Amino acid sequence: MKYKAPSQCPICRDELSITKMSCSTCKTSLEGDFTGCKFCKLPGEQLEFIEVFIKCRGNIKDVEKELGISYPTVRNRLETVIQALGYSVEKIEDRTDDRLSQNMAEKRQLILTALENGELTSEEAVQQLRKLGK
Repeated sequence: MKYKAPSQCPICRDELSITKMSCSTCKTSLEGDFTGCKFCKLPGEQLEFIEVFIKCRGNIKDVEKELGISYPTVRNRLETVIQALGYSVEKIEDRTDDRLSQNMAEKRQLILTALENGELTSEEAVQQLRKLGK
């Protein structure tokens, strides 16, 4: 049985490097200082989400159905993965402005989910919810 290589040190939480690799067929081995891929460092839950997202060809409605989660939750999970891979994500207020066709309930849910995930402070969430009401 093969296990996923850990990407963090269990003691200090710093990034681990791969120092030895071997072929299970011919028994060749390499030693050095190798880094794993960006995806190898993601937790299992995020890898599962990426698999479903790719399987659904990036169609958020299909991802919603497959995982049984709401549109804002799909967006938040996608943005969490994007950030974990080292890329920047638009701010909540920018996303909200860009989605004029999205109904008000979905916008409120997006803000509340961001608050729940620690992406917004309670003050920022209140401010954005007030903006929606205007």
